[in-house]
Amino acid sequence: MSDILKRASTKTKKKRWRTVFYIWGVLAALSIGAAASTLGYLYLTELPESQLQQSSELLDRTGKPLALLASGQTLQQSVSIRDIAPSLVQATLATEDRKFYNHFGIDIYGVARAAVVNLEHLSTKQGASTLTQQLARNMYLTHERTWKRKAKEALFALQLEMKYSKDDILAMYLNQIYYGHGTYGIESAARMYFGKSAKELTLAESAMLAGIPRGPSYYSPWINMKNAKDRQKVVLQNMVETGALAQHEADVAYNATLQFRTKEERSDTLVAPYFRDYVRKELYALGLTEDEIESGGLRIYTTLDARAQAAAESAVAKNIPSAGDLQAALVSIDPRSGDIKAMVGGKNYRENQYNRVFANTRQPGSAFKPIVYLTALEQKQLTAASRFTSQPTSFSYDEGRKTYSPSNFGGKYYGDIDLRQAIAASDNIFAVNTIMQIGPDKVIEMAKRLGIHAEMKPVPSLALGTYPVSPYEMASVYAVLSNEGNKMMPRAVLAVTDREGHIIYQAAALKPVPIVDSATTYVLTNLMESVFEAGGTGNRVSSLIKRPVAGKTGTTDSDSWIVGYTPELSTAVWVGYDKGKTITTTDAHLSAPIFAEYTEKALESVPPKLFTIPENVVNVYIDSDSGKLAGEGCVNKRLETFVRGTEPTQWCGLHPGGNTSEQKQPEEAPLPAETKEKQSWWKHLKRWWAG
Repeated sequence: MSDILKRASTKTKKKRWRTVFYIWGVLAALSIGAAASTLGYLYLTELPESQLQQSSELLDRTGKPLALLASGQTLQQSVSIRDIAPSLVQATLATEDRKFYNHFGIDIYGVARAAVVNLEHLSTKQGASTLTQQLARNMYLTHERTWKRKAKEALFALQLEMKYSKDDILAMYLNQIYYGHGTYGIESAARMYFGKSAKELTLAESAMLAGIPRGPSYYSPWINMKNAKDRQKVVLQNMVETGALAQHEADVAYNATLQFRTKEERSDTLVAPYFRDYVRKELYALGLTEDEIESGGLRIYTTLDARAQAAAESAVAKNIPSAGDLQAALVSIDPRSGDIKAMVGGKNYRENQYNRVFANTRQPGSAFKPIVYLTALEQKQLTAASRFTSQPTSFSYDEGRKTYSPSNFGGKYYGDIDLRQAIAASDNIFAVNTIMQIGPDKVIEMAKRLGIHAEMKPVPSLALGTYPVSPYEMASVYAVLSNEGNKMMPRAVLAVTDREGHIIYQAAALKPVPIVDSATTYVLTNLMESVFEAGGTGNRVSSLIKRPVAGKTGTTDSDSWIVGYTPELSTAVWVGYDKGKTITTTDAHLSAPIFAEYTEKALESVPPKLFTIPENVVNVYIDSDSGKLAGEGCVNKRLETFVRGTEPTQWCGLHPGGNTSEQKQPEEAPLPAETKEKQSWWKHLKRWWAG
């Protein structure tokens, strides 16, 4: 009986164990199947769109990356693992993930260890994230400490390991990690801290950089060198523990002297900062939100010309002392398109972000006079041969109740002069005589047509630029003169795309708006070329300019201006003090060389080009003393430019042989277009070639 019971018991136990094994087998099969299904699903499923914040990027007019839009950030540069120093890779792995090349995205032992600690404290105090998990978290998740986030992080890490090689994952990690001071990616960090590429980093430099991501503010060598060196020592010791270094190599690297870039040397990381701020305002005006602009991964195609911008920054830096309060501003516009090519709003953006290009508190002085003369030329109340007497003069206005008595700079007067001489010498008496003849109201009307929006009063002093105008407005006004009287609205943004490359803004094709007759603007341009000739206020920089250029200087007690243009660029330069401090004679002479050096450098690859001569322009020889047609006896004769129908018709009678009714001008008015152009070519050639 007992044997029977024993056999029954044994049979029952075997059956029970078979059942247990069966259940475990089923569970194992289900687990393997579930795991296989999960892995298969992960393999076949595309990774989600990266949630990694991407700084919006500015591109220049050629589509070349220029700068990041976010304030203080530098342009992120991605490189392959082959272009990163091996010591940096080893330092990073030794510090962040020693088993990187041996795990499949998740460190099982690390997870178990962290789980024990977290269960012990009933919290998520300790993590065990691999480098792949850190990448997954940065790209697809938030940084909240929850079990749900950790689970998602692990799944995304598995997907990354399935879809990318280890080297690719490591490269992605090193290209997106934050190294402090607005810099993402090892290539940008290497250039910011040490002025070299990631491939050129030494062991000591690699260990320093590898320690920063754990606490970019705490371990930045620019903020706290002691913390940075302590962290570097930890990284080097990690490398010793992993066998990447011998102890004596780590000691040598720790004691090596590091050559960090100075604050001044780091200034080149701020590319066109004033222009960048202006573009941000333009994007707000287009309806984009702050989040989209700062971290939406936008690509903003701008009008900026990198060569011109570099030339502008160089010219300002060369001529404006870095010490002291003297400031400068430069803005340059392509008259043919309205594209803003260069913008410098001050001498040091790091110290002062105020953009003086848009400051509407500074008087333009004599740089405003061309608007007066353009008005008079359009009304045909003035020509190049018109004359006034340059002498101390009092002008009555407001129905005789008030008087205005302007004077010339330095008390210098020129007697009986014509318009070309008045523009070249910047004679104030001539300008006020002109505005009194045509009426200040007409000048204000012209200024508004050209694009000046400042409030101005119809008084005689208006002719001398006594009402504030911004450099931006002055460059816009002179652009109309360069573009044959046609206005193109200035612009900075050509297109905007989102992170997927979809166009969300495209600038409309601009059409020129006629403001003034082309013949009238050409005559004024021709006259304003005299500013850079002998006797002109810009002659001191004429040797620096090897191309046709027109413009006007302007000086007040606290402002120095020059606004000028070629067929390709209209540029305004202002020099002065923010608080309106009186400028010295030396200060007043700084704007012209900035303009000249910038113009030549910005256009060094562009052949010199003449201003287009409209059909309705004629050239005749006049006597410089009388302003009338020059006869054979006139010694001081010159070829002068007029709008057809406004040229002199009377002969000079001041010189023997100058008043002969039979003699005629060789029909310089009108001349065939081909002949006119040849004469103008020669005249211009002599002017700018003689330099």
